[in-house]
Amino acid sequence: MEENNQLWDEEIDTIVKGYKETNEHFVCVLCEHVFEKGRIYKIDGELYDAYGAVKKHMQAKHGETVDYLLGRKPELIGISDIQQRILILMSEGKDDKAIAKEVGIAHSTVRNHRYKLREKEKQAKLFVALMQSLEEKTKRCIQQSNSGIIENLHDTATMMDDRYAITDSEREKTIKAYMDVNGAIKQFPAKEKKKIIVLREVMKNFIKDREYPEKEVNRILQRMYHDYATIRRALIEYGFLDRSDDCQTYRVKE
Repeated sequence: MEENNQLWDEEIDTIVKGYKETNEHFVCVLCEHVFEKGRIYKIDGELYDAYGAVKKHMQAKHGETVDYLLGRKPELIGISDIQQRILILMSEGKDDKAIAKEVGIAHSTVRNHRYKLREKEKQAKLFVALMQSLEEKTKRCIQQSNSGIIENLHDTATMMDDRYAITDSEREKTIKAYMDVNGAIKQFPAKEKKKIIVLREVMKNFIKDREYPEKEVNRILQRMYHDYATIRRALIEYGFLDRSDDCQTYRVKE
């Protein structure tokens, strides 16, 4: 079964629900199917609004989220093959005795796996807390560095590391090397830090709290660089621009 890699970027609560709501859509996060608000959908002879349609879609195509996740490769969610099988049987409401008989293991082994899975759940919570705390600390350390950082990190940066520790000197040299006096890009740099410097300059052409159709984004970027699609992708990748679920509009990410 094809994996939806973008699923892992969603919040835990959203993954559990199986869908998310935007200003204009309901989106199934398990397969990225989009349902437009204000539109009526006919499914199996019944009429549904976008909310009803995404719920019906979830039920018909994926079942419950637990069923979908247990259908993934076990290594993607950090469990063994036998733990996956035990969890599937648990989701079917079977007790330890029935699970032991069906899997062909001792009753005590089932209990031991239950214990290990509970411990894994606790560890996962602490690991998420650790990584979030690490990101916050890294951000503070970069901002407090005495190396002459040119500006605070943008809050939507996709990674907080030393690529963002940019000095005034680095900024000036990079802009001079890769951009002309009119702000056009002579060459898009390969190194991460230099990309970020150039992208920050590009973002001066966009206004917050405004939606840009893709054609307008392309026109703005095409004035600056011939391969505007590369710049557009980079602006999204590095957390400068946000793209709507239907890929039609863009806005400055906040």
